[in-house]
Amino acid sequence: MPSLTKPNYRAVAEKYAQDVVCGKICACDLVKKACQRQLSDLIRYKSGEKFIFEPEAGDRVCRFIEHLTHVKGELAGEEIKLEPWQIFILHTVFSWKTASGIRRFRRVYIEVPRGNGKSCLSSGVALFCLCSDREPGAEVYSFATTRDQAKIVFGDAKEMARQNTKLKRAFDLQVLANSLYVPKTNSYFQAKSAEGSTLDGLNTHLAVIDELHAHKTRAVYDVVETSLGKRRNSLMWVITTAGFDTAGICYEVRSFVKQVLNKEAVDESQFGIIYGLDEEDDWTTTEALQKANPNWGVSVRPEIITSLQAKAMARPSAANNFKTKHLDIWCAAASSWMDMPAWNACQRNVSLSDFEGSDCYMGLDLGAKNDLTAKVLVFPVEEDDSVKYYVFGTYYTPRSALLKSENSQYDGWETLGYLRVTEGAVTDFNQIEEDILEDCSRFNVKAVAYDPWQATQLATRLTDNDVPMVEYRNTVQNMSDPMKWLEALVQDGRLIHEEDPALTWMIGNVVAKRDFKDNIFPRKEIYENKIDGAVALIMALGMCVNEEDAGAFKGYEENSEVPFFSW
Repeated sequence: MPSLTKPNYRAVAEKYAQDVVCGKICACDLVKKACQRQLSDLIRYKSGEKFIFEPEAGDRVCRFIEHLTHVKGELAGEEIKLEPWQIFILHTVFSWKTASGIRRFRRVYIEVPRGNGKSCLSSGVALFCLCSDREPGAEVYSFATTRDQAKIVFGDAKEMARQNTKLKRAFDLQVLANSLYVPKTNSYFQAKSAEGSTLDGLNTHLAVIDELHAHKTRAVYDVVETSLGKRRNSLMWVITTAGFDTAGICYEVRSFVKQVLNKEAVDESQFGIIYGLDEEDDWTTTEALQKANPNWGVSVRPEIITSLQAKAMARPSAANNFKTKHLDIWCAAASSWMDMPAWNACQRNVSLSDFEGSDCYMGLDLGAKNDLTAKVLVFPVEEDDSVKYYVFGTYYTPRSALLKSENSQYDGWETLGYLRVTEGAVTDFNQIEEDILEDCSRFNVKAVAYDPWQATQLATRLTDNDVPMVEYRNTVQNMSDPMKWLEALVQDGRLIHEEDPALTWMIGNVVAKRDFKDNIFPRKEIYENKIDGAVALIMALGMCVNEEDAGAFKGYEENSEVPFFSW
């Protein structure tokens, strides 16, 4: 006979958190911090003055979902058995209340690799909030940018409801063609997309956003977030894998969640947990797969994933896609040229003002007048018997281009001072000219590399002001060797950059086009993935290495397969 003992979901959730924190369960640093946050909150808010922990509320959602059935795969028709990591998330999110009795966590961000049961979990949460969350007139939606994506979570929930006679009878749940409806509370669940319908005027109780990384713009996310403000217990439930767009809304939300987990920002209404690897982990090991995938051996099949891993190890072109989808590593471009973990390791707390009067070289990549322009300074500095290269970038775009851009982080970059937005429909080259003249007054600018396309008039005026302008055409011959040097310097930790999110994004967008002579040239996969800052850096580095003592690179000439370059 089946056991009549009710599961102790609170005990399971707390044990999972404790096992993660103490290392009994292998997990990355961000998962450990999410678990430690919950354990600390249980102590910190024990008095109940600010927040109240009601485990019965968490029990209800876990118990509800475990009475639903799987609708896909070999477990189809069997009742769902929640794993400890899923119970931890559900119990934490739904148990916490404010002192006035409303939901503490209003936004949930869960990032986990493909195959770990994201859609099934989200469908269960959606059905719970529709039927059993005690919200009159609940409006529950699954949101996406396309109809097909929006219907994934809704479709699973619809099939769960269709197969569960007890659920339909208990709540008088009606399964309609395009919605699920509960007449006695006038609540419904629908799929919504940005295709062919407006998302305005919603009064959302639960918003499920599946695969946020696939959203090209922030439009859906912003409308949904606004629609939550009309409800006392509204909830935004975001669950996604990693992606390639490090300038999109998903990466922006992820970055904020990391700040919360790292205690760099405080937001008591944001819950977040990010499964993946730590920087020092070797992605080619089985241990890495187990660490990143909490459903390892359950819905994540070891024999399948290890075979995909072997393929990615044998074919570099498949590596980034594998790491992103199965290890939750953000790799920028799907076939990104730069080793982004190595690039991120070159970040230092440095300031341009530290280099007043120092020698530097400038790369200037002038885009079309309604596009992005990049200006990058490179300072060669002798340190520890070698030359290190300090990089600082500034980027320009007209206001009209910013308003039309699909890059959700342009506004933030403008606020931080990396992106200078000139008013009007075209970039103000006069502003760029003034900035270059100011640079020349502050630093010993030895050369300004520029491509004559789009820049002849500006170069002439600057030359008349004694700025050392050097024509630098963006050809394979001119770009290949400094591009290889850039890669080598990053690997050796000799290229230093400040925390410049715009340049990091553009470096990650670079795809290396290779010819039969093994020359490489920077390209981008899609128009929105700008690489102007990377091109300007390559140009500046080309001038820098050409002018500076080549002996600084002697070790590379002798020990690297990268050929030494000179003109």
